[in-house]
Amino acid sequence: MSQHVFKRAGFLAATVGVAGLLGAGVASAHVTANVYGSQPTKGGYAAIVFRVPSEEKDPITTTKVSVDFKADYGIGSVRTKPVPGWTSTVTKSKLPAPITKDNGTQITEAVTAVTWTAQPGSELKATDYQEFAVSFGPLPTNVDEVEFPAHQTYSDGKVVDWNQPTPASGEEPEHPTPSVKLAAKVEGDGDHAGMNANTASTTGDHSEAAAATSDNTARWLGGAGLLVGAIGLGVGAGATIRARKATAKSGGNS
Repeated sequence: MSQHVFKRAGFLAATVGVAGLLGAGVASAHVTANVYGSQPTKGGYAAIVFRVPSEEKDPITTTKVSVDFKADYGIGSVRTKPVPGWTSTVTKSKLPAPITKDNGTQITEAVTAVTWTAQPGSELKATDYQEFAVSFGPLPTNVDEVEFPAHQTYSDGKVVDWNQPTPASGEEPEHPTPSVKLAAKVEGDGDHAGMNANTASTTGDHSEAAAATSDNTARWLGGAGLLVGAIGLGVGAGATIRARKATAKSGGNS
Protein backbone atom coordinates (compact mmCIF):
# COMPACT_ATOMS: atom_id res chain seq x y z
CA MET A 1 0.00 0.00 0.00
CA SER A 2 2.80 2.43 0.90
CA GLN A 3 4.43 1.83 -2.49
CA HIS A 4 1.23 2.88 -4.25
CA VAL A 5 1.08 6.05 -2.17
CA PHE A 6 4.72 6.84 -2.99
CA LYS A 7 4.14 6.31 -6.69
CA ARG A 8 0.96 8.39 -6.85
CA ALA A 9 2.44 11.28 -4.85
CA GLY A 10 5.63 11.25 -6.90
CA PHE A 11 3.68 11.17 -10.16
CA LEU A 12 1.50 14.10 -9.12
CA ALA A 13 4.46 16.23 -8.05
CA ALA A 14 6.32 15.42 -11.26
CA THR A 15 3.25 16.23 -13.38
CA VAL A 16 2.78 19.61 -11.70
CA GLY A 17 6.47 20.42 -12.07
CA VAL A 18 6.59 19.47 -15.74
CA ALA A 19 3.40 21.43 -16.45
CA GLY A 20 4.94 24.50 -14.82
CA LEU A 21 8.10 24.18 -16.88
CA LEU A 22 6.18 23.69 -20.11
CA GLY A 23 3.94 26.66 -19.32
CA ALA A 24 6.96 28.89 -18.67
CA GLY A 25 8.53 27.79 -21.94
CA VAL A 26 5.42 28.55 -23.97
CA ALA A 27 4.91 31.92 -22.31
CA SER A 28 8.43 33.08 -23.13
CA ALA A 29 8.65 31.64 -26.64
CA HIS A 30 7.58 34.61 -28.78
CA VAL A 31 7.20 38.37 -28.90
CA THR A 32 3.51 38.89 -28.19
CA ALA A 33 0.95 41.71 -28.12
CA ASN A 34 -1.18 41.46 -24.98
CA VAL A 35 -4.34 43.21 -23.83
CA TYR A 36 -4.77 43.79 -20.09
CA GLY A 37 -8.30 45.01 -19.69
CA SER A 38 -11.08 45.61 -22.22
CA GLN A 39 -10.65 44.33 -25.76
CA PRO A 40 -9.95 47.18 -28.23
CA THR A 41 -12.85 48.02 -30.54
CA LYS A 42 -12.91 48.95 -34.19
CA GLY A 43 -12.57 52.71 -34.56
CA GLY A 44 -11.61 53.10 -30.90
CA TYR A 45 -8.33 53.38 -29.04
CA ALA A 46 -6.17 50.55 -27.72
CA ALA A 47 -3.80 50.09 -24.80
CA ILE A 48 -1.64 47.01 -25.28
CA VAL A 49 1.67 45.61 -24.08
CA PHE A 50 4.37 44.02 -26.21
CA ARG A 51 6.09 41.28 -24.21
CA VAL A 52 9.64 40.62 -25.43
CA PRO A 53 11.76 37.71 -24.14
CA SER A 54 15.51 37.55 -24.72
CA GLU A 55 16.17 34.13 -26.24
CA GLU A 56 19.88 34.09 -27.03
CA LYS A 57 22.47 32.56 -24.70
CA ASP A 58 24.73 34.56 -22.38
CA PRO A 59 26.46 36.91 -22.89
CA ILE A 60 24.30 37.97 -25.88
CA THR A 61 21.59 40.48 -24.94
CA THR A 62 18.63 42.22 -26.57
CA THR A 63 19.53 45.83 -27.31
CA LYS A 64 16.63 47.10 -29.43
CA VAL A 65 13.00 46.27 -30.21
CA SER A 66 11.06 47.80 -33.09
CA VAL A 67 7.35 47.32 -33.83
CA ASP A 68 5.80 48.19 -37.19
CA PHE A 69 2.39 49.85 -37.56
CA LYS A 70 0.85 49.37 -40.98
CA ALA A 71 0.34 52.72 -42.68
CA ASP A 72 -3.10 51.76 -43.99
CA TYR A 73 -4.33 51.40 -40.41
CA GLY A 74 -4.16 55.19 -40.26
CA ILE A 75 -2.99 55.32 -36.63
CA GLY A 76 -2.70 59.03 -35.93
CA SER A 77 -1.12 58.98 -32.48
CA VAL A 78 0.83 56.69 -30.17
CA ARG A 79 1.83 57.16 -26.56
CA THR A 80 4.48 55.01 -24.92
CA LYS A 81 4.91 54.24 -21.24
CA PRO A 82 8.44 55.03 -20.02
CA VAL A 83 10.56 51.94 -19.42
CA PRO A 84 13.53 52.49 -17.07
CA GLY A 85 16.77 52.15 -18.99
CA TRP A 86 15.11 52.31 -22.41
CA THR A 87 14.33 55.17 -24.79
CA SER A 88 11.40 55.12 -27.21
CA THR A 89 11.03 56.70 -30.64
CA VAL A 90 7.78 57.04 -32.59
CA THR A 91 8.12 57.19 -36.39
CA LYS A 92 5.45 58.81 -38.57
CA SER A 93 5.23 58.67 -42.35
CA LYS A 94 3.38 60.80 -44.89
CA LEU A 95 0.47 58.95 -46.44
CA PRO A 96 0.08 58.85 -50.24
CA ALA A 97 -3.57 59.83 -49.73
CA PRO A 98 -5.42 61.04 -46.60
CA ILE A 99 -7.42 58.52 -44.59
CA THR A 100 -10.75 59.79 -43.28
CA LYS A 101 -11.80 58.39 -39.92
CA ASP A 102 -15.41 57.79 -38.85
CA ASN A 103 -15.46 61.02 -36.86
CA GLY A 104 -14.49 62.97 -39.98
CA THR A 105 -10.85 63.49 -39.00
CA GLN A 106 -8.41 63.22 -41.89
CA ILE A 107 -5.11 61.49 -41.24
CA THR A 108 -2.39 62.74 -43.58
CA GLU A 109 0.50 61.05 -41.80
CA ALA A 110 0.36 57.86 -39.77
CA VAL A 111 2.48 56.10 -37.19
CA THR A 112 4.55 53.43 -38.94
CA ALA A 113 6.91 52.27 -36.17
CA VAL A 114 7.78 52.48 -32.50
CA THR A 115 11.35 51.63 -31.46
CA TRP A 116 12.75 51.01 -27.99
CA THR A 117 16.53 51.15 -27.50
CA ALA A 118 18.33 49.96 -24.37
CA GLN A 119 20.74 52.28 -22.61
CA PRO A 120 24.11 50.75 -21.59
CA GLY A 121 23.57 48.35 -18.73
CA SER A 122 19.82 47.92 -19.34
CA GLU A 123 19.94 45.35 -22.14
CA LEU A 124 17.82 42.21 -21.74
CA LYS A 125 19.89 39.24 -20.61
CA ALA A 126 19.19 35.70 -21.78
CA THR A 127 16.92 35.02 -18.80
CA ASP A 128 15.07 38.36 -18.98
CA TYR A 129 11.94 39.68 -20.60
CA GLN A 130 10.55 43.19 -20.82
CA GLU A 131 7.12 44.66 -21.45
CA PHE A 132 6.60 47.78 -23.57
CA ALA A 133 3.22 49.48 -23.12
CA VAL A 134 1.63 51.65 -25.80
CA SER A 135 -1.67 53.44 -26.28
CA PHE A 136 -2.77 54.39 -29.79
CA GLY A 137 -5.62 55.11 -32.19
CA PRO A 138 -7.99 55.62 -33.76
CA LEU A 139 -8.06 51.98 -34.86
CA PRO A 140 -9.23 50.94 -38.33
CA THR A 141 -12.83 49.79 -38.79
CA ASN A 142 -12.31 47.56 -41.84
CA VAL A 143 -10.25 44.78 -40.20
CA ASP A 144 -10.98 42.25 -37.46
CA GLU A 145 -7.38 42.05 -36.26
CA VAL A 146 -4.40 44.39 -36.21
CA GLU A 147 -0.90 43.00 -36.73
CA PHE A 148 2.40 44.45 -35.53
CA PRO A 149 5.50 42.89 -37.14
CA ALA A 150 8.33 43.15 -34.62
CA HIS A 151 12.10 43.17 -34.99
CA GLN A 152 14.41 42.17 -32.13
CA THR A 153 18.06 43.21 -32.30
CA TYR A 154 20.76 41.41 -30.29
CA SER A 155 24.16 42.61 -29.11
CA ASP A 156 25.95 40.40 -31.66
CA GLY A 157 24.14 42.17 -34.52
CA LYS A 158 21.58 39.42 -35.12
CA VAL A 159 18.04 40.60 -35.91
CA VAL A 160 15.05 38.30 -35.42
CA ASP A 161 11.91 39.27 -37.34
CA TRP A 162 8.59 38.33 -35.78
CA ASN A 163 6.54 38.83 -38.92
CA GLN A 164 5.14 35.50 -40.10
CA PRO A 165 1.34 35.38 -40.51
CA THR A 166 -0.60 32.42 -39.16
CA PRO A 167 -1.74 30.22 -42.08
CA ALA A 168 -5.34 29.19 -42.66
CA SER A 169 -4.56 25.82 -41.05
CA GLY A 170 -4.04 27.65 -37.76
CA GLU A 171 -0.62 26.10 -37.19
CA GLU A 172 1.63 28.64 -35.47
CA PRO A 173 4.69 29.64 -37.53
CA GLU A 174 8.20 29.78 -36.07
CA HIS A 175 8.19 33.59 -35.79
CA PRO A 176 4.51 34.67 -35.58
CA THR A 177 3.45 38.27 -35.98
CA PRO A 178 2.21 39.85 -32.74
CA SER A 179 -1.48 40.65 -33.22
CA VAL A 180 -4.59 41.81 -31.39
CA LYS A 181 -8.20 41.01 -32.31
CA LEU A 182 -10.68 43.88 -32.42
CA ALA A 183 -14.16 43.80 -30.95
CA ALA A 184 -17.17 45.20 -32.76
CA LYS A 185 -17.40 48.96 -32.93
CA VAL A 186 -19.07 50.68 -29.99
CA GLU A 187 -20.94 53.92 -30.65
CA GLY A 188 -19.19 56.85 -29.02
CA ASP A 189 -15.97 54.90 -28.43
CA GLY A 190 -13.97 57.58 -30.20
CA ASP A 191 -15.13 60.07 -27.55
CA HIS A 192 -13.06 58.14 -25.00
CA ALA A 193 -9.78 58.73 -26.78
CA GLY A 194 -8.26 60.66 -23.92
CA MET A 195 -9.34 58.11 -21.32
CA ASN A 196 -8.02 55.19 -23.35
CA ALA A 197 -4.80 56.97 -24.15
CA ASN A 198 -4.22 57.61 -20.47
CA THR A 199 -4.58 53.88 -19.88
CA ALA A 200 -1.02 53.58 -21.17
CA SER A 201 0.20 55.06 -17.90
CA THR A 202 -1.28 52.16 -15.97
CA THR A 203 -1.11 49.31 -18.48
CA GLY A 204 2.40 48.42 -17.40
CA ASP A 205 1.23 48.14 -13.80
CA HIS A 206 -1.58 45.84 -14.93
CA SER A 207 0.88 43.75 -16.90
CA GLU A 208 3.21 43.46 -13.94
CA ALA A 209 0.29 42.44 -11.76
CA ALA A 210 -0.86 39.90 -14.35
CA ALA A 211 2.64 38.52 -14.71
CA ALA A 212 3.04 38.36 -10.93
CA THR A 213 -0.31 36.58 -10.63
CA SER A 214 0.76 34.07 -13.27
CA ASP A 215 4.10 33.50 -11.58
CA ASN A 216 2.47 33.16 -8.16
CA THR A 217 -0.06 30.69 -9.57
CA ALA A 218 2.71 28.58 -11.07
CA ARG A 219 4.61 28.65 -7.80
CA TRP A 220 1.46 27.77 -5.87
CA LEU A 221 0.79 24.80 -8.13
CA GLY A 222 4.37 23.65 -7.80
CA GLY A 223 4.18 24.05 -4.02
CA ALA A 224 0.87 22.19 -3.96
CA GLY A 225 2.44 19.31 -5.85
CA LEU A 226 5.30 19.15 -3.38
CA LEU A 227 2.88 19.38 -0.46
CA VAL A 228 0.79 16.53 -1.82
CA GLY A 229 3.96 14.53 -2.28
CA ALA A 230 5.03 15.27 1.28
CA ILE A 231 1.61 14.27 2.62
CA GLY A 232 1.81 11.07 0.58
CA LEU A 233 5.21 10.33 2.05
CA GLY A 234 3.90 10.96 5.55
CA VAL A 235 0.85 8.75 5.02
CA GLY A 236 2.98 5.97 3.53
CA ALA A 237 5.55 6.19 6.30
CA GLY A 238 2.85 6.24 8.98
CA ALA A 239 1.15 3.19 7.48
CA THR A 240 4.44 1.34 7.34
CA ILE A 241 5.25 2.13 10.99
CA ARG A 242 1.79 1.10 12.15
CA ALA A 243 2.02 -2.15 10.17
CA ARG A 244 5.40 -2.92 11.70
CA LYS A 245 4.11 -2.18 15.22
CA ALA A 246 1.08 -4.37 14.65
CA THR A 247 3.28 -7.21 13.39
CA ALA A 248 5.67 -6.87 16.30
CA LYS A 249 2.78 -6.79 18.79
CA SER A 250 1.17 -9.80 17.20
CA GLY A 251 4.47 -11.71 17.34
CA GLY A 252 4.97 -10.73 20.94
CA ASN A 253 1.49 -11.89 21.90
CA SER A 254 1.94 -15.25 20.22
